[in-house]
Amino acid sequence: MDIALFVIQLLVVLGCIVMGTRSSGVGLGLWGGTGVAVLVFVFGLAPGSPPVDALLIVLSVVLAASMMQSAGGIDWMVSVAAKLIARNPKQITLVAPLVSFLFSVGAGTSNILYPLLPVIQDLSYRNGIRPSRPLSLSVVATGVALACSPVSAAMAAMVTLTDTAPWNFELIDILKVTIPAAIVGIVVSSFVVNRLGKDLADDPDVQARIARGELAAPRADAAEIKADVTVTTAGRNAAIIFLLGVAAIVVFGLFKGIRPLDASGDPVAMTPIIEIVMFLVGTLILVVSRPKVAGIPTMTVFKAGMVSAIALFGLAWLTDTFLTAHTELISSTVGSWVSAAPWIFALGVFLVCVLTTSQSTATRTIVPIGLAAGIPLGLLSGMWAGAFAGIYLLPTNGSQIAAANFDTSGTTKLGTKLVDHSFFLPTLILAATTIAFGALFGVIWGG
Repeated sequence: MDIALFVIQLLVVLGCIVMGTRSSGVGLGLWGGTGVAVLVFVFGLAPGSPPVDALLIVLSVVLAASMMQSAGGIDWMVSVAAKLIARNPKQITLVAPLVSFLFSVGAGTSNILYPLLPVIQDLSYRNGIRPSRPLSLSVVATGVALACSPVSAAMAAMVTLTDTAPWNFELIDILKVTIPAAIVGIVVSSFVVNRLGKDLADDPDVQARIARGELAAPRADAAEIKADVTVTTAGRNAAIIFLLGVAAIVVFGLFKGIRPLDASGDPVAMTPIIEIVMFLVGTLILVVSRPKVAGIPTMTVFKAGMVSAIALFGLAWLTDTFLTAHTELISSTVGSWVSAAPWIFALGVFLVCVLTTSQSTATRTIVPIGLAAGIPLGLLSGMWAGAFAGIYLLPTNGSQIAAANFDTSGTTKLGTKLVDHSFFLPTLILAATTIAFGALFGVIWGG
């Protein structure tokens, strides 16, 4: 009877996730809350704990990042990234994904990629490189970047799960596994992706369009391309303040001794440290760069962050309610499977990313199962990072659509059969390489 109830309640959880996925956006949070209602009022389960700490981190980071965006900070970061990419046009399939990754890590959002897409497309095409190669890998690289950013919503969810007893696995412990795993994964993937599709000179569709005059022939000596952004001193200052805040969070994570002490005399945990630093960063941007505070709720970062917070709230509360009620059963059954074959954990995170296109939702849904199964924290962190590429397995994400639209050569395709688009293989390749190296680095120096 207990197994039957477990299965029925699991179906409720999965059903709410599916319905939330179909609704997308805040619908994820609404269906998560509805699932809690069913589990509590119908099955009599005790309500789980809402992810309050994770939500507070998300709110503080989103506020600071929105202040930076309003001041023009993201535009300044985009201009710097565009210059870095333009310096090595022949190696753009490697350089563009790495730059996109690093700036997404610093900003805590993949939205920084949008203004870079036309730059990547033009530089690759005019140098005779198939644009779908750097465009596709750059898009997918921003997915794993959020497992390496101290200020992403996904990292907020992860830290609040692992930075407590009995694990005490802090932000810096996660970053020392995820960052090198993602970088090596991107480098290795770039060599593979650079061989996908025909070269422009051998592509009959591209050559036919050139012959008809519909497409200009590649010209490496064309005028310099710049990102379509406006750069200001206020934006530069705002970006520098924000990035210094990110650096401060990393330093506090590295050196516990410099943190203030809590009431029990121990160093303050990283959760309040992140929140405090981000509020300070937002205030400094307000004073130095003077963005229009009234316009903050209209910023794309703010809107995306609020949607992520609502989705995280509902679904995380749902999974916590379910997992708390069945901790012993999950530990003894599902936990034994995951312990015997840890790749099942990576597959779980990957599939939830595919279904929800939300790394923070995948974190709150699957990571507690991995923790209950006793997967070593370093190994868990490495696989968690690589699995984030899963949000691009289906061609439904905004950055994928934008990349295809910006590619005037037509080499970047969204496909018609869900698996024939330009991002499908790069997603699988980057996921596999990052998971593999993440597992390796996690075993070597993880917890």
